[in-house]
Amino acid sequence: MSVAVPNPDAFGHSPALREHSRWPATIPSKIGLIAGWGDYPVILAKTLHERGLAVFGLGVRGHADPAIRDYCREFGWIGLGQLGRAVRFLQRHGVAHATMAGKIHKVILFQRWAWLRHLPDVYGLRAFAPHFLLRHRDNRDDSLLNTVCEAFARRGIRMYPATDFAPEVLVEPGILTRRQPSAAQWQDISFGWRIAKEMGRLDIGQTVVVKDLAVLAVESIEGTDACIRRAGELCGAGGFTVVKVAKPQQDMRFDVPTIGTYTVRNIAAGHGAVLAVEAQKTILLRRQDVLDSAEAAGIALVTLGGT
Repeated sequence: MSVAVPNPDAFGHSPALREHSRWPATIPSKIGLIAGWGDYPVILAKTLHERGLAVFGLGVRGHADPAIRDYCREFGWIGLGQLGRAVRFLQRHGVAHATMAGKIHKVILFQRWAWLRHLPDVYGLRAFAPHFLLRHRDNRDDSLLNTVCEAFARRGIRMYPATDFAPEVLVEPGILTRRQPSAAQWQDISFGWRIAKEMGRLDIGQTVVVKDLAVLAVESIEGTDACIRRAGELCGAGGFTVVKVAKPQQDMRFDVPTIGTYTVRNIAAGHGAVLAVEAQKTILLRRQDVLDSAEAAGIALVTLGGT
């Protein structure tokens, strides 16, 4: 059974965006790494280290795994608002090229006294004032992350896609498990794909959970795992389909769709049946563990699109 999937090239980088985010022809020997939550920053730091590059890491407090320090020439901790501290750290070590990896739990920005706990500095306050104080800019993911990239660029530090260094983490197209979706589930995948792409276009989220051509849950600020758990609570019968895609305007420097063992375990806990993601624009972490977990739970893992 085939599924109608839009041509991914039509939703990839624009020529201007590709040029903006392209690494130099000669990769620099020093790389800055801004690390958020999850396994990916550690995997990336290890990859860079093994390729002989000097990694200068900055871990976001409450997010980054301390294990990343084992692969960094120098390492420091920053709060979400400490852009000035981050810039000074990289400049002090002569770093002009950097990348970001890992999730930022954006929901903490809306908790009481969040900015005090994350200690914004003067440069951070100036950068984020249009978002949180003056309200001239919205607080969607792309808006905030572009502000971060612009703040670094103004100080001579350019951000580039992390996946350029570890392209092997991007999942290839195909059905990766022995179990395949049923005809009805292929319909749900196609339906969910269209919904998820529209959500991505609006920069709301990248994941939708569907069953019988009905939307059970959509991802917003809470993240993919919480979205899946909510769908499991709402659909006691199980058998739902999770669709996660890249945004039509996906900037591969940040917020790249990522799945791992947590994703599969949450689907299994809710008795879900299918996980469908976008090939070559989705990061698959700890591949064999994910596939083993999916096989054990009877979940079909499908990747669509790609070149």
